[in-house]
Amino acid sequence: MSLKTTEPVKFAYWVPNVSGGLVISNIEQRTGWDIDYNRKLAQIAEANGFEYALSQIRFTAGYGAENQHESVAFSHALLAATTTLKVIAALLPGPWNPALAAKQIATISHLTNGRVAVNVVSGWFRGEFAAIGELWLDHDERYRRSEEFIRALRGIWTEDNFTFKGDFYRFNDYSMKPKPVDPQPEIFQGGSSRAARDMAARVSDWYFTNGNTPEEIRKQVDDIRTKAAANGHSVKVGVNAFAIARETEEEARAVLDEIVAKANPEAVQGFADQVKNAGKASPEGEGNWAKSSLEDLVQYNDGFRSNLIGTPVQIAERIIALKQAGADLILLGFLHFQEEVEFFGKHVIPLVRELEEQKQITAEAAE
Repeated sequence: MSLKTTEPVKFAYWVPNVSGGLVISNIEQRTGWDIDYNRKLAQIAEANGFEYALSQIRFTAGYGAENQHESVAFSHALLAATTTLKVIAALLPGPWNPALAAKQIATISHLTNGRVAVNVVSGWFRGEFAAIGELWLDHDERYRRSEEFIRALRGIWTEDNFTFKGDFYRFNDYSMKPKPVDPQPEIFQGGSSRAARDMAARVSDWYFTNGNTPEEIRKQVDDIRTKAAANGHSVKVGVNAFAIARETEEEARAVLDEIVAKANPEAVQGFADQVKNAGKASPEGEGNWAKSSLEDLVQYNDGFRSNLIGTPVQIAERIIALKQAGADLILLGFLHFQEEVEFFGKHVIPLVRELEEQKQITAEAAE
């Protein structure tokens, strides 16, 4: 199976609608979680080649995230401040019922000419569920619920007289109007466990995976696309990465060293305990963070492991390697979001486009 795509790789950024930035570190971060900072950031991203932004959902404090804005309302505010950027709102089955989610997203779809998408988060933080009084399901049961959630969203958005008899959700002859504008909102999901990949291979448009090397990304892509093809389905892949683009590699590596040196060890260990326990609960005993070191976990989603750390040329070449491994989208975190998103858009994305064009010309000449 060919893993390469001829489509230009897409770029997304993590919306810092949660305080503390994207690293569990006491290093200075010129990043704000307030709406004024984020409106300006969305406009900078839109003007500099980013196509998507992903808002986060957190209900409780922890790991440096003392304050959190709700994802759907925040996403709508960013959409109202932009004209082409697509914003992906994270939804957590349990707190959200698919009837409410479908209605919210359909309305925002109409208000923004179809620029809203959703990321269905199955949940890894047991303490958060306990704090808000939500039932904590076993690992694979959380993914079964998420799959029903996605099937319900799609059914409500595309069918009249929708009827669904699941273990977690039930609908009887339900017609929601208006439905979202076409094309339908894209549905993203994350996870690296067997249950997560199998769910994506059945129902999701996009699959997010934690940062990793091109070799490891290729294994996941091959696995998920082979299963999706067998299901008559197709799924695109997004890879998490934390970018540190500087004029020299030495400067970039020095920033990484400072982030790790100033990490909050108790918070990192607490995060590690939560996410690794969640993964161990899966039947295969692994999850997104199974092979992550404590240094990796200073960045929530193994972003350092994608190695987008160095000069613009080095980073562009590594993005192409991830694309050749099957990545359709790179989901980026930064230390100082506004200035670094602008720098990345001006100095890295154009190099990526040049390399893509060169490789396309070379491929066509070889045919």
